[in-house]
Amino acid sequence: MSPKQHRGEVTSDLLLDAALRLYTESGEQGVTVTAVTRTSGVSLGSLYHHFGSLDGLLTALTERWTGRLFEQLVGALPRNGTAREGIRAVVGAYLAFVRDHPGAALLVHSPRADRHLMARGREVRDAQAPVVSAMALWIQPRIDADEVAPLPGPLLEALVLGPVVAVARRHLSGIRDVDLDEAARILPERIWRSISAKGP
Repeated sequence: MSPKQHRGEVTSDLLLDAALRLYTESGEQGVTVTAVTRTSGVSLGSLYHHFGSLDGLLTALTERWTGRLFEQLVGALPRNGTAREGIRAVVGAYLAFVRDHPGAALLVHSPRADRHLMARGREVRDAQAPVVSAMALWIQPRIDADEVAPLPGPLLEALVLGPVVAVARRHLSGIRDVDLDEAARILPERIWRSISAKGP
């Protein structure tokens, strides 16, 4: 990496970190051009040079943290573990991400992120392809071994992540009637029953 590229990367990181800090403190309305440039110490021209607009900055921030969430999920998969152990690991990793990175988790589960996914679904999915492929490669041998029901990949994903996303959204919305640690204990077994080749 050339010195110029390194400087550009540092500048981008300063802007993204500032945007996340502001989003965590005040929500999307707190992420203004003035606030981002003041908090980051980066010029307005640099913000527009790297991201094109404030919307471009927020989109890049959402994509960065969505990528980190999925990397955490893949990293949690036990290399030689059973599918049941994998479900427990993925659920635990997802809920740990929500607990450990509340601002980023709020952004990833925000209406803005949903709108971005609806408007550019195929593009977003293509960007996530390496992670999705890694999860598919992990689950396929468990399907072949009659451990996991032979369901289409998107349905398996929905059955595994759907309940976890619902709990995360509920928690992040301020409704704290579900404890994340309790959910991490209860959900894996319930989810496992829904995808087990043996059925519930």
